[in-house]
Amino acid sequence: MSQERMQFKTEVNKLLELMIHSLYSHKEIFLRELISNASDAIDKLRFEALTNDALLEGDADYKIKISADKDKNTLTVTDNGIGMTKDEAVKALGTIAHSGTKEFMQLIENKENNPELIGQFGVGFYSAFMVADRVTVYTRKAGEDASVGVMWESTADGTFTVEAHEKSERGTTIVLHLKEDAKEYTDEWEIKDIVKKYSDYISYPVVMDTTKKQEDKDIVEEETLNSMKAIWLKDKSEVQQDEYSQFYRHISHDFKDPSATIHFRAEGTSEFSALLFIPSKAPMNILYADFKSGPALYVRRVQIMEHCGDLVPNWLRFVVGVVDSSDLPLNVSREILQNNRQVETIRNNITKKVLETLTKMKTAEPEKYNAFFAEFGRVLKEGIHFDFKRKEEIASLMVMQSTATEDGKLTDLDAYLGRMKTEQNDIYYITGKSRSELEKSPYLEALKEKDLEVLFMTDEVDDIIITGLMEYKGKKFKSILKGDISLDREEDKKEAKEHFGKLTEKVKAVLQDSVSEVRLSSRLKNSPCVLVSGDSDIDPNLEAMLRQMGQPVPKRSKILELNPGHKLIELLNSEFEQNPESEKVADISELLYNQALILEGNMPADTSRFASLMTKILTEKF
Repeated sequence: MSQERMQFKTEVNKLLELMIHSLYSHKEIFLRELISNASDAIDKLRFEALTNDALLEGDADYKIKISADKDKNTLTVTDNGIGMTKDEAVKALGTIAHSGTKEFMQLIENKENNPELIGQFGVGFYSAFMVADRVTVYTRKAGEDASVGVMWESTADGTFTVEAHEKSERGTTIVLHLKEDAKEYTDEWEIKDIVKKYSDYISYPVVMDTTKKQEDKDIVEEETLNSMKAIWLKDKSEVQQDEYSQFYRHISHDFKDPSATIHFRAEGTSEFSALLFIPSKAPMNILYADFKSGPALYVRRVQIMEHCGDLVPNWLRFVVGVVDSSDLPLNVSREILQNNRQVETIRNNITKKVLETLTKMKTAEPEKYNAFFAEFGRVLKEGIHFDFKRKEEIASLMVMQSTATEDGKLTDLDAYLGRMKTEQNDIYYITGKSRSELEKSPYLEALKEKDLEVLFMTDEVDDIIITGLMEYKGKKFKSILKGDISLDREEDKKEAKEHFGKLTEKVKAVLQDSVSEVRLSSRLKNSPCVLVSGDSDIDPNLEAMLRQMGQPVPKRSKILELNPGHKLIELLNSEFEQNPESEKVADISELLYNQALILEGNMPADTSRFASLMTKILTEKF
């Protein structure tokens, strides 16, 4: 195979430039990334070798070796893992693992020093270019002939070369030709410190040839730099919080500490150990369909799967960590997992522990919990829709603002129930983009006057979630944007209907199919009219989101509600009683409908006619 020169994908080329100059504040992280990749390569080989002994080539002495050469100013990381073919090397080293790179590029361009982004987009290898002006990779796939080895090389100039290179041993060797200002990474103590700090829990020995004085002679010995202790198999009392944090950073590639750590061992019908973490920051792609979720699955310390989504429900996909089972077979397959009762037991145990942890955090550390919910609340709420058995328990973890809270302060459903009026049967809520927008809504007017609390739901999917929940602890949810709300006494409603009943019929006749009904409202105080949806109609906030996404939205007519206590409606009714065929009644009816459209954030169907009608009415006297 002759040497081939290839160009990085456009995003990778730009990423390299950004990474070298601004992405990291801790350059030493490059070594953690390379060691983690080497560990993954050995994990993959061990798993493949369960069904193909030939891959081991007689060598099962797994290790990761670091070599430093001060004279050549190079640092080398070698593993005897699975290795790569030419095509795999081009794909792995010439492209970014995650397809949605545009959003990633925008974020790192706009914000400097964002190490928490690493790992979310598979860009760990490229961190080597922070300290090296040239990177050379020698690799050979396990089980292949030595003659089909590959050499990949790049100077981060936008291109890379790939050519055949004979390699006697399987695995991958990465040679970093260090920059002048990165010479410290050839120092023995610096390397030891970085490995201890970031990679102490790697399951395989990270070794380096070190020099020791012995009888006035320099003796070179291979020294293991990491403890290789499976932290998840330790007793909780033996592990310090700092150790948990370091392990979390190792597996998540995150610089921030987790919001919570969950470490437990289950015994009985199914035995397993679990060390789980709830991150403090949501991965950028957590709402994407291709997001890789689930803790790493180990069977007796052998990694079977890096992301086992079957171990957690999808609405807990933000949970990261390790689960080590003693019961599952070593050659477990995806099909076995999906139909395995032990996996279901593990999933139920993890779900229970996570919900207990979140409940405890919400009570004991409300500020930390509110920060968690701001990041992951939308994902957590999916459980209300998909997990019927736990939907009320999950609902108790929701936090939101309401008319009873100060701006920025959050409440929950239990607190709402505690503040409900004695005669109140419904939990009132309103959906929209923000509190500031919702506070101006005419739909709140009468409820505010009667001191009835309304929850502000500002997530586009909230109405779907609440509709699925239906009720909480015996109290039904009621959107104040939909259906009828009865806040007036029956005698007052009867009197208003007798007085304005014929007017509502006239307005309906004028508007025809533009509205499904015209009725008197008890939810309004200061506004003359408003449009409301039917109880079973799609929420206006969700409808707007679907339209923005180009999704089809079924056409439907809304209900126009008139405020019988508003002076304009009184004047309109007087005009109608004097002259039922008055042109002014028809014109104002049309204007009221268009005003209601504007109040809900829409434009009049015919803006020219709306403008001319407005001008006409303004120039006339009532």
